[in-house]
Amino acid sequence: MALPKVSDRRFTYADYLKWPDDERWELMDGEAYAMSPTPTISHQTLMLDIARQIADALDGAPCLALIAPVDVLLPAPEEADDRATTVVQPDILVVCDPEKITERNVRGAPDWIIEVLSPATARHDHLTKRALYDRAVVREYWLVHPVDRVITVYVLKDGQYGGPEIADMAGERSPTIFPEIVIRWQPILDKLPDGTPSA
Repeated sequence: MALPKVSDRRFTYADYLKWPDDERWELMDGEAYAMSPTPTISHQTLMLDIARQIADALDGAPCLALIAPVDVLLPAPEEADDRATTVVQPDILVVCDPEKITERNVRGAPDWIIEVLSPATARHDHLTKRALYDRAVVREYWLVHPVDRVITVYVLKDGQYGGPEIADMAGERSPTIFPEIVIRWQPILDKLPDGTPSA
């Protein structure tokens, strides 16, 4: 599971930028969480192939697809970057507002976030991050389960996430907010070893 950094103080993005480059952390309301160990090849293959299909579909569109690691700051209104207490690194994100993108980070909620689950972070992604992305107004959130071969989808409706939709990684799937993007699962699954856990 994602483990918090032991401390009585709330951390900010300024603190985060001083930490060693070989350690990966996320901040959530000032609490630091260690990210999972180096992802497996299966995790990276799945992430890259989904991102490639998204990027190809968005070619020429104003939206930008990015993959981890990239810092996504979710600050309170008027909060300076260095004072931000929430910084995440989603596996895949799509941002359609160019004002949110700088050379260093993304400031503000992406439109679409995809997390590829690992045993070490599944609970954290399902509970802590789902609540965070709901609060930050991320329009659509997918959790991809490589071992179970299912996806869990949350879509923002009336300002909050409704109940999840759970679907097989089979055939084709488009996000609700981007119907022009089509994820074709079989070419991705064909590259994954059967029964190999993702981390």
